Amino acid sequence: MNKILGTLILVTLLTLPALAQKDKRAQTILDGMSKKYQAMKSYQASFTYSGAGGGTKGDLTVKNDKFRLLLGGQEVFTDGKTMSTYIKESNELNVQDYEAGSGSELNPTQIYTIYKRGFDYRYLKQIKQGGRTLEVIELTPNRDKSNIKTVQISVDKVDKSVRNWEIVNKDGKRTTYTITKFTPNVNAPDSYFVFDKSRYPGVEVVDLR
Repeated sequence: MNKILGTLILVTLLTLPALAQKDKRAQTILDGMSKKYQAMKSYQASFTYSGAGGGTKGDLTVKNDKFRLLLGGQEVFTDGKTMSTYIKESNELNVQDYEAGSGSELNPTQIYTIYKRGFDYRYLKQIKQGGRTLEVIELTPNRDKSNIKTVQISVDKVDKSVRNWEIVNKDGKRTTYTITKFTPNVNAPDSYFVFDKSRYPGVEVVDLR
């Protein structure tokens, strides 16, 4: 589950600097990015994941408070009330309650607004990547209990989209996510975010509620 949780943190978490401040330039960039994503009804993002255990590819679809995440042999379905995590290797499904409006960091539906509470941030630099100009923002949690040290988010200067981010834990573990394809306002019916048991023959359901 480490990759899934890491992604949901990512895929959820725009955390920032221990500088106990909110950099004006950084805030302008983050606010522009947040406005772009909140204007969408839904979106789909394909990405690559790189960490201490190697690398893999993933896919995330978000619609309001619902999301569906595929990463490293696991698939997470969330309809806004229930989270179902399917583990392909063991053909097992773990079901638990989910509160989209909670303060949980493991919430990809809030990744573009999470920086507004609990974090400080600062502008780091501007870089060129794949013909794009990216502005790098560093986030640092101002909560002692967080195991995150910093998160660096690279935002496209032109279209305000997030292109990649790097999470560094306090134990030194480094995780990087890079967006390879992004599609706004995808056609995703509500049923897409609900686990369909009929499509997974023999699945063992573990209800953790």
